[in-house]
Amino acid sequence: MIVPSIKSRPVYGRLAPRPGTSHLLLGDGEGGHALADLAAGASSEFLSRAHILYVRDGLGDDVPSERLASVGAGTLCFAPTVASILPQLTHLLGSARMGTRLYLAGTEGLIGQAVAAALSAGLEMSAIQAEHRGSLARRVQCVHCKGVTEQVTTQPVQCSHCGLHLFVRDHYSRRLAAFMGVCIDAEEPGVVPVAEDIFK
Repeated sequence: MIVPSIKSRPVYGRLAPRPGTSHLLLGDGEGGHALADLAAGASSEFLSRAHILYVRDGLGDDVPSERLASVGAGTLCFAPTVASILPQLTHLLGSARMGTRLYLAGTEGLIGQAVAAALSAGLEMSAIQAEHRGSLARRVQCVHCKGVTEQVTTQPVQCSHCGLHLFVRDHYSRRLAAFMGVCIDAEEPGVVPVAEDIFK
């Protein structure tokens, strides 16, 4: 569960069908269940206008994919990674008309990057819903080298680009879809706390 902390920290709710000209549903991992739950409560008209994009995690039983394949959406697309699904989302957003709704579910990394892409494409924040499900792993940008480290679960974490040990702050950049990481041993070089699994 995500505990609210500071104003920049994203807040998530539960997905619910809303009127619209088209519906873009994007999820990963456990978020597939949230998308399937949304579809189960939606009308046939909603589903005929729905485009579902889903990132399979490739681990264990793929129940979310099976559920999504059975909902009867207008189109359904699977991809192996978030990076590989974002161009498809960008393409759909590029041809989106007024009244398009975006529903996001899954990890914060996916949600954040999709929100950034949607806002860049001109979609209003009021047209976007997001539901967090699954891992609390974070995308972290090192404020020193500007590199982004994916799937961060520990506090502190070592930057995958410059090697600095970073304290992962709750401060979140919507533009970058990442939390900020600052050097933890700047004042006492080499004095780094033992990393603990905080963001599971």
